[in-house]
Amino acid sequence: MEKWADLHLHTRWSDGTQTLAELLARAKSLGFGVVAVTDHDTIGPELRAPVEFREGLEVITGVEIKAEILGERGEILGYFVDPHHPALRALFSWMARAREERMKAMVERCREVLGLPLTYEEVRAKAQGSVGRPHLASLLVQYGAVSTLDEAFSTYLGDDGLCYVPLARPTSSQVIEAIRAAGGVAVLAHPGFHGFSQWREVLQTLKEQGLRGVELYYPYELSPDKPLNTHLWELSALAAELGLLATGGSDDHGPGSVKESLGMVRLPYSVVEELRALTT
Repeated sequence: MEKWADLHLHTRWSDGTQTLAELLARAKSLGFGVVAVTDHDTIGPELRAPVEFREGLEVITGVEIKAEILGERGEILGYFVDPHHPALRALFSWMARAREERMKAMVERCREVLGLPLTYEEVRAKAQGSVGRPHLASLLVQYGAVSTLDEAFSTYLGDDGLCYVPLARPTSSQVIEAIRAAGGVAVLAHPGFHGFSQWREVLQTLKEQGLRGVELYYPYELSPDKPLNTHLWELSALAAELGLLATGGSDDHGPGSVKESLGMVRLPYSVVEELRALTT
């Protein structure tokens, strides 16, 4: 019987709606044997080793870190990382400060644009771990400024929204270096959202920085506001030519979130084995 994996999942420690235990129970009920927890710019305290076995599931400690990737905003996934490594912890601390300053600026813009008595402390109270835009979106729904989380993003908090403020990011080189220092494997997240025209040069540069994989299997159809900017079959061939592992995941954020997608991407266990082999 095939052991299925999903290598891109979020919990309440970043912007997901479920606890780790709830996520694992849901994954198990859908027939998964392996999951990677990849919260944004943080690792929840329940994850204490690069890989653990919980509730009959193999749980890979991962992370999704925002980065400036050769002039574009993007994200790098890290797998099998030591959650306590000082290089990661230092990067998380820097990014937590950047997130705090960015969110304070977005709250102020929402106060000006919407005339609501929002406070940063209200947004912070909704976050169990790192604070992000979904927490502010939830507050806008609570205040009645919008009806849904999707409306909050499309009108106010998305990249072209009236209240959007960009987040300061480390470079891809800095992120990959921290992931590798922590014993992990670095993978480029959802490349179809990038607008690069010279993908060979991009992937070659990232590989030289230490990148080892590309997330090619991803539910892009759930993000109609982010048009697919590249032909994935071409990217797949290029990744194979460069010796980069093809990975994937649903990017699920849980029930009631902006992306409830667990079960839409199923990877064979052989991908997990190949990914693990790259840690040595």
